[in-house]
Amino acid sequence: MNTQVTVVGIGADGWTGLSASAQALIESADVVLGGKRHLAMLPAADQTREAWPSPLRDGLPALLEKYDGLQVVALASGDPLVSGIATTLVDLLGKDCVEIVPALSSVALARARMRWSAESTEVVTLVGRDPNVVARSLAPGLRLLVLSSDGSTPAEVARLLTAAGYGASPLTVLADLGSDTESRTDGFAASWGDQRVSDLNVAAVELISSGAAALGFVAGLPESAFEHDGQITKRDVRASALARLAPLPGQLLWDVGAGAGSVAIEWLRAHPTCQAIAIEAREDRAERIARNAATLGVPALNVLTGHAPEALEGLDAPDAIFIGGGASEDGVLDACWAALRPGGRLVVHGVTLETDSELAVRYSQLGGELTRLHVEHAAPIGRFTGWTPARAITQWAVTKGDDA
Repeated sequence: MNTQVTVVGIGADGWTGLSASAQALIESADVVLGGKRHLAMLPAADQTREAWPSPLRDGLPALLEKYDGLQVVALASGDPLVSGIATTLVDLLGKDCVEIVPALSSVALARARMRWSAESTEVVTLVGRDPNVVARSLAPGLRLLVLSSDGSTPAEVARLLTAAGYGASPLTVLADLGSDTESRTDGFAASWGDQRVSDLNVAAVELISSGAAALGFVAGLPESAFEHDGQITKRDVRASALARLAPLPGQLLWDVGAGAGSVAIEWLRAHPTCQAIAIEAREDRAERIARNAATLGVPALNVLTGHAPEALEGLDAPDAIFIGGGASEDGVLDACWAALRPGGRLVVHGVTLETDSELAVRYSQLGGELTRLHVEHAAPIGRFTGWTPARAITQWAVTKGDDA
């Protein structure tokens, strides 16, 4: 497909708010694509105009192919690269086939209304996304601009904030930014209720926490942050594993024998573009992993119920693999090593003699780091305090070379 598309950002003030050059681009186009709301803003003209298909991503290739070779303009709200159609078009067509003419974004307008600097603000988009992603960004003192999916989104965000211990946070909803009907509604998360606003809105939140609800952004969340049945990688050894797994933007992790999903969840919390698949044999634990992922702000975690190595067949090749359970099962280590991309990191934990023996052999063959982790916690001994040791963990960490 060689379709060339010019994406023009259009504000709430519609056609009259566009520059003369942007108007000329639209007027000279053979085809104009956009949402029904955007198309209705244009003056009448002798040209083909078509609304986006639904579902959008699946229907776009056929739509673009239909107008291949014609001069196509696509309309988007504000900056087309802020939760806009331009990102999808670049992904489908390639950057050389898409020209972008941005307008003032809703993010810029919202920051101006709130008098918030870009440096002090984090943007979270809920457009076409699970609202639970807000939970990943919760931290006392942080300012959030939440791009809403529709008029019910602020109420949903308020409920999530309150449930997470941030009910005292001031919540401001800025609707129809830049238009004659622009409005502002102020309140607090805990008392927001079910009030609905205009579908075109941005929610601005200044996060205030009780303190007990605050979770850090580094690896090693307390076990109490997860729902679990005891089958969970403990925080001290989890932090060690994640340091060696080294999450990087856009990379994919397999968490094999995921238990409570803690390693996969913390991998995803490291960066919003990280990806992870949690493979867990027990269905009840797989369901629990999904709940933990939603609660901790990474609902996109792909939870797969099945036994390794069979469950690994056909999955996308990972950049990192963590094996927290089942490493001594026939074929698991071989399947994981074969699937791992060159430069990928493998971290395996063992607590049994059988697994320790297997890891020692692999270490002698492939190198890496073989580490014995001993953690002790202070606990009462009668009237005194002593050290209570946890079960020792054998950790093998290795990076796959290009020639492996």
